[in-house]
Amino acid sequence: MTTDGGYRALFRTPEFTPLFLASAAGIAAQTVGGLALGTLVYRTTGSPLLSAVSMFGPTLAQVLGATLLLSGADRLPPRTTLAGVALAFAVATVLLAVPGLPMWAVLAVLLTEGLIASLGGGVRWGLLNEILPEGGYLPGRSVFNMMVGITQIAGYGAGGLLIGALSPRPALLLAAALFAASAAGLRLGLSHRPPRGTGRPSVAATWHTNALLWSSRPRRLLYLGLWLPNGLVVGCESLFVSYAPDAAGPLFACAALGMLAGDVTAGRLLPPAVRPRLITPLLLLLATPYVLFVLRPALPVAAALVAVASVGFGASLLQQERLMALVPDELSGHALGLHSAGMLTLQGLSATLAGTVAQLASPATAMTVMATASVAVTVTLALASGAAPTAPTTPTDAERHLRREGAKRPGARRQWSG
Repeated sequence: MTTDGGYRALFRTPEFTPLFLASAAGIAAQTVGGLALGTLVYRTTGSPLLSAVSMFGPTLAQVLGATLLLSGADRLPPRTTLAGVALAFAVATVLLAVPGLPMWAVLAVLLTEGLIASLGGGVRWGLLNEILPEGGYLPGRSVFNMMVGITQIAGYGAGGLLIGALSPRPALLLAAALFAASAAGLRLGLSHRPPRGTGRPSVAATWHTNALLWSSRPRRLLYLGLWLPNGLVVGCESLFVSYAPDAAGPLFACAALGMLAGDVTAGRLLPPAVRPRLITPLLLLLATPYVLFVLRPALPVAAALVAVASVGFGASLLQQERLMALVPDELSGHALGLHSAGMLTLQGLSATLAGTVAQLASPATAMTVMATASVAVTVTLALASGAAPTAPTTPTDAERHLRREGAKRPGARRQWSG
C-alpha cells in the first residue's frame, strides 16, 4: 500500500474504521480526563510534582506491565481485550471523580490504569498491523497519529472550557463516558480474531520474548531512540499546568497541532529514501525549542515554541516503520507493546523528574534541563547507530525457529531480519 490514495484505501479495509473511531473516543477521554485530573490535583495541592505525576504518572506502571503482562499482546483475543481495557478505564475515571478521594487512592488508581494500558497498547497496534496489507502500517499509524493530534486539539480546548465553566470533576465524568463509548465501539465494531501467537500469556513468556527482542543491537538502539528523547520532552509537557496554570489547555493544544503536522509530514510527504536520514533531525527539533524556556517566554511565544517542537514527534512514526521490518508478524504486538510501554514508562519517569526539578527551581528551568538532556541523548544514539554494523545480523536459533513458525501461519507475509 502506498501513501498515494492510501489514506482512502485504509478506510475501505475491514475493521479499520471501527478501530479508528473507538480509538478516537479513547484518546478524547484521555485528553479531557488527564487535563481535568492534573488541574484538580494542582488546585488541591499547589504542587507541580503531584500535578505532573497525576497526568503522566500512570505511565510509570508501564514498566511492570512490560515485564509481567506483555506476552498477552499476541496471545489474547484482540476484540475482547481492547474492549475490556476501555471499560476498565471508564470505571477508573469514575473513581477519580469521587469528591474527597485521598491522594494515595488517586495514585493507586493511576497505577492500575498504567498496568492495564501496558497490555492495551500492544494489542491495539498489533491488531492494526494485522488487519492492514503489507506496507499499510506506516500510513495506517500515520492516520491514527493525525487523529490523536486533532482529537487532542479539540479535547484540550473543550476540556479547558469545561473546567473553566464548571469544575474538573464533570470533565472527568465526561471522560468516563467517552471510555465507555470506546469499549462499546470496539465490542460491536470488531470481529472475533484468534490470538496472533500461540501459548498462554505468562511472565516467563514475556521475559523470553523481551530478551529475544533486546538481543539484537539494531533493535536495542532503535528502542532506546523510541523511548528516551521522546520521554524527556514529555517531561517538559508535564509542566504546562504549573508553567501556565490558567492557560495549560492552549499549550497542550499547540503541542497536538505540531504533532499533527509532524505526522502528516512523516506519513504522507516524505519519500521512503529520505525517511531514515530525517529521524535524528526530527528528534533534535523535538527538544531544542524547549531549551529556550530558560528565558521564561510569554504565553504566545511559549505556544509557538511548543508547536514547532512537537513537529519532531514525527520521528517516532519513522522509527516504528523500521521496527516492524526487524520483527516477525507473530511478535508484532509484543514488539510494539514493548515500544509503547517503554516510551510511556520513560514519559512517567521524566514527568516525575521534571516535577521534582520544578519543585526545587521553577517549571521553566526544569523544561530547559529536560530538553538539554534529550538533545544529548539523541546525539549519543546517533553516534552509536553510525558506528553500528550496517549488514543484517545473523539470526539466533530462537529467531530462526520463530521465522519457520511464522512461515507456517496463514497470512504470514514478510521476511524479517535480526
